[in-house]
Parts: sequence; C-alpha cells; structure tokens
Amino acid sequence: MKDNITIERRRFLAASLGVPVATSLPLAACNKTDPAADTKAAEDGIINPLILQRADPWVYRKEGAYYFTASVPEYDRIILRQANTVAGLGEAKERVLWRAPKSGRMSGNVWAPEIHFFGGKWNIYFAAGEGDGEDPFRIRTYVLQADGDDPMVAEWSILGELNAPWDSFNLDATSFEHKGTRYLCWAQREPGIDTNSNLYLAPLDTPLTFAAEPVRLSMPTLPWEIQGYKVNEGAAYLNRNGKVFLTYSASATDARYCMGMLTADEDADLMNPESWRKSQEPVFQTSVDNKVYGPGHNSFTVDQQGRDLLVYHARNYKDIEGDPLFDPNRHTRVQLIKYREDGTPDFGEPVKIGPMPKI
Repeated sequence: MKDNITIERRRFLAASLGVPVATSLPLAACNKTDPAADTKAAEDGIINPLILQRADPWVYRKEGAYYFTASVPEYDRIILRQANTVAGLGEAKERVLWRAPKSGRMSGNVWAPEIHFFGGKWNIYFAAGEGDGEDPFRIRTYVLQADGDDPMVAEWSILGELNAPWDSFNLDATSFEHKGTRYLCWAQREPGIDTNSNLYLAPLDTPLTFAAEPVRLSMPTLPWEIQGYKVNEGAAYLNRNGKVFLTYSASATDARYCMGMLTADEDADLMNPESWRKSQEPVFQTSVDNKVYGPGHNSFTVDQQGRDLLVYHARNYKDIEGDPLFDPNRHTRVQLIKYREDGTPDFGEPVKIGPMPKI
C-alpha cells in the first residue's frame, strides 16, 4: 500500500509540474524505521503538496520528532505519522489510531484531529457526529488519549466528550500553554447568535474540563468571514516577538476559505477579549496565479534549523462538483514564514506546486 501511495504522489506531482514521471523530483520512501530514507528526504527538502488528501493538517514536534495527523476524506478514522523531519512526513508510515463505530455517537464526520502532549499524556482532540442519526452534523468535541509514551505504538482510547459551555455544534479544539497556563481554544455555535461558529478560549483544568468560564474571542462579521457560511474555526497558536497570535479560518470550505488572525501582547490577559485585535483583511487566501485555492485550517511548527513553518491545506483547482466538504483533494502544504518589522507574521501567498521556496 505504501509503495502505491508513493507512486501515485509522484505521478500527481509530475503531472502538476508538467514533467514525465521518470524525471520527476526525487521523493524518498521515508518512514520511522528507515533513518537513511528520512535523511534523504531532508536533503531533498519539502515538496508541495507534502501529503495528498489530508485536510486540517496538524504537526506537533516533541524531542526532535514530528507527528502529523489530519482529516481523511472518508471522515471515519484518526491517523498518525511520525518522522525525523517535516519533509519525511510526506512518505512516513501512517498508523490508524482509532476508527469510528458503525453507529451512534462519533460514528461519522470525524474531523480535524490535533495531537498534544501535556499532563504527562498524549491527547488528541477531534470532532465527530452521529453518522446514522437524524442529524449527522450534530458535531461535538472528544478526546482520544494514549496509554504510553510512544504515540505510534501506544493503545489509544476515548477519554470522553469536552464539557463545552453549550450542547451545540463545536469543533476544532486546539490546546497551548502560555506563561504556565494550559488553554483550550475552539469553535462553537452559540445559542442566540446568528453564526455557524465563533472562537472561544478557556484555561484547562483537565483535558475535558475548564478551570474558568470560557470567553468569546471572535465572531465572523467581516465580509471575508461570511462567504457561504459565517465561520470562525481552526485556531492555531503562535508566540513570537513579544506577541501572541491566533490564526483561524473563515467562510465556506471552497476557494473562499481563508485565514484571519487575532493578535495580543504577550503579557496581556488572554482571557480578556479586549486584549485581542482582529485582522481586518485575510492574512492568507487563494492565489489564482499559483493555482492554490481555499488555503486554511493551519498549524505551526519549526524545521530542524529552527525556522517557522506554516502548515495548511488547500486545493489546486477552484471548481468543485457538489458539496466542497466531500471533495477529497484538500492537500497538506508547508511554507516558510517571514516577519514584518513590527514582529507580526507575513504569510505571503500560498506557494505553487513544487519544492518549497526559500525566503
């Protein structure tokens, strides 16, 4: 199966670049049991798209190892990859940690898993609905937890459902530690507000419960946040240059999907909504010139040189038949981040298919 995936990825990239398969860019068959192959991937560098048909990509680095999880097109399982480099994730062996049950809660629409290590445990936040129920979009957030130190071999089991402030549509939980406090930021539909999802923040007591009342940080109100749907979702935390940034995604999941950003001073009270400033324009959006459409639902990591990387998904075409949610070709992409003189990140535009450009 792995060899077939590698061959298909080569064909995809070769076709996109307009070159025959035999002369396409080298792609190493990397996995955690083949250090030589992983080193080869590092020498070759990152090639976009990094991983095909993996949306909502999340990369987490711990003790020099990179862990990757994402939504799969079938929305029926949670997967994990590990590699010694970001480039190596592209061909790393993929393990299925958990499969959705055939019926009942968590049986459908398994979305946006994120892996985190805190409290001495590996935890994965993910959203899921009732695949066989009257409302398959009764989406709620759950935690999957490992029973060992190595997430690639540990046994994983459901810890429980997030104790969200309302029993309503919620998803895209991300966790981060800032100045000694562990936080959770997530998207939820708040009763009485005419939006699909807003962003909320709270300190964590346990992976499933809060240490204080949540606060609402952002609602989709700007024109670019309400195209198709009124959405703020998929938050990701970055702390650089004395500032805290929360990027997020907005609008429908087609070519209009884009990223916004909230900014606070590093020493500010993050639980005070007044501490945050919202970007008035998208900070990352479709590039027609580079043929990258609907970039969003990002995460952040650093490469082996310590350079900041933006990880996100996007399609390489605009027109979609049917519901874009069920179009499988949101691929994982990676690019370097620049910073402006004021310390804020400049994501530029999505880079075209091929080797990741240097900056």
